[in-house]
Amino acid sequence: MFSPKTLLLVIDVQNDFCPGGNLAVAGGDKVVPVINQLAREFPHVVLTQDWHPRGHSSFASQHEGAAPFSQVTMPYGPQTLWPDHCVQNTEGAAFHKGLDIPHAELILRKGFRRAIDSYSAFFENDHVTPTGLGAYVKERGFRKITMVGLAFDYCVRYSAEDARTLGFDVTVIERATRAIDLNGSAAATREIFARRGIVLS
Repeated sequence: MFSPKTLLLVIDVQNDFCPGGNLAVAGGDKVVPVINQLAREFPHVVLTQDWHPRGHSSFASQHEGAAPFSQVTMPYGPQTLWPDHCVQNTEGAAFHKGLDIPHAELILRKGFRRAIDSYSAFFENDHVTPTGLGAYVKERGFRKITMVGLAFDYCVRYSAEDARTLGFDVTVIERATRAIDLNGSAAATREIFARRGIVLS
């Protein structure tokens, strides 16, 4: 059993990020039993859920002639364009049916602002607009955050970086994640974690 001052943050284990989904991460469904087992060891768990409105600005379909996984510049900086995914109130946005964490204390939805994407569980992609999770975690008295989920090199990565910036001790359990690995993004994530003092276990 992990310390009651440690929070398990389970990131975006949703149908669209698993095989058969609109933005499937290879082997994404394989993390589900691993996360379920880990979650039994943590008394405190928070889930995040990507929750985009239809026509979200990060969707390639909203940019004429743009291909999925290409990049554009938004007012807040570079933005990768994605296939439409995790649209509110769709099956793709639902948690994977095998995810079994009944004692989770909070579901935080992110990416619901049409004009800005949100990889991190703590800040929108402008790195300024908070989701409110940082204040919640601090007020609850947690000092350490362990992270799992999808995808290792995007939402897990940016959540880990932001949590570290906010002063938390952060561990990412790699066997409970899977990467998109777009243009070497998985290796870059490992390098950043090493530099930032984010523990990869």
